[in-house]
Amino acid sequence: MLKKSARGMLILFTFISTLAFSQILPPIESLTEQPALPDPFKMLDGTPIKTKKDWYEKRRPELKILFQHYIYGYLPPKPETKAFLLRQDEQLFNGKATYKEIRLDLLLPEGKTYSINLALFLPNKASGPVPVFVAVNKCGNHTLLGYEGITIIERSWQPPDCAKGYPQRGTSADAWAVENTISRGYALATYCVEDMDPDRHDWTDGIHAKYPSAPGDEDTKWGTIAAWAWGLLRVVDYLETDAAIDTSRICATGWSRNGKTALFAAAMDERIDLVIPHQSGTGGMALSRMNPSESVAKINESFPHWFNDNFAKFGQDVERLPVDQHLLVALVAPRPVLDVAGLQDTWASPHLALETLKAASPVYEFLGVKGVVGQGYVKDEIGNTETGRLLQYQRDTKHTLNIDYWNAMMDFADRQFASVKKQ
Repeated sequence: MLKKSARGMLILFTFISTLAFSQILPPIESLTEQPALPDPFKMLDGTPIKTKKDWYEKRRPELKILFQHYIYGYLPPKPETKAFLLRQDEQLFNGKATYKEIRLDLLLPEGKTYSINLALFLPNKASGPVPVFVAVNKCGNHTLLGYEGITIIERSWQPPDCAKGYPQRGTSADAWAVENTISRGYALATYCVEDMDPDRHDWTDGIHAKYPSAPGDEDTKWGTIAAWAWGLLRVVDYLETDAAIDTSRICATGWSRNGKTALFAAAMDERIDLVIPHQSGTGGMALSRMNPSESVAKINESFPHWFNDNFAKFGQDVERLPVDQHLLVALVAPRPVLDVAGLQDTWASPHLALETLKAASPVYEFLGVKGVVGQGYVKDEIGNTETGRLLQYQRDTKHTLNIDYWNAMMDFADRQFASVKKQ
């Protein structure tokens, strides 16, 4: 894996080159139709990628820009962040965990400030810094537990499928299984997506309304998934300052639309060491091409705010996309990726997510690590099955998240983090 200093240089290079490079990207109608998946080892202009240096210095920065320009929107640069510890309780779960409530103030251009309310759960019985799962949550930090210590943030708008009434604590407790995560030796850091951008088609609220200088134009401005991912990266900024966190073992995860968020964040920032998108579907792990379920046209019709306006233009011409989701996974390489699939969740197209992993695998091999091994998936238990850094975990469920899924995710993380430390 890249050293963190090298990661920072690549992030800086990508941002500096973003505006200049985006000016020469072709309009959608001028892009070549590609019925097959775009070649990871061929630049947009056809130049072949022959060495690792070519990948890191040419293709990878190009792919970052292509995904931002044509699908998600351009991310602003990293802002200065000030962290304020608002609450700390070292007796959570009968003394097994510490709860920290932290306000992250993002210092934006023109003297503006924007805040994220971070919930951080830490295992107490740790001999040193611990690995951490970072994720966004949908309905509020207080829904993760029935615990009275989590501040309820009153908001003017809430997703219609969240439990009505903010005092209803713990309504998502079964899905998050926080105590189990603590017992497995992992920390959990999360914020509510409403802190960054409400999940609705409205550009006058959330971070979009507060950030005056986000790069791009009307067609390429950052969508809601990009905003959530950018917020997740601001959480990583904070975690790098917390001595309790092992910053070489940061895992991003998320369920459904939040899985899309986790994957995009990991592709854009090498500080995330492992990513586990859970039932993430189109715009996440599922390929856009050959997608009979939630097509590019359908997802943009239902959720036009998730992506930039360019993405919707591919609805009737998806073969002109110069990228597909296998290349988003390739951006994560050589870091591990676990796709988590419910086999009854056909809308999320788990078979296409598996094809994404297989199509990204040559990049992992090119970079000197194992990608997909064997059939590329395991069912129910990972156990002692030999795997590479790319794997799909399957259970025979619908669109759901529960403790069984979490245990499999941590089994994969345990294995990957242990193998990396041995190198």
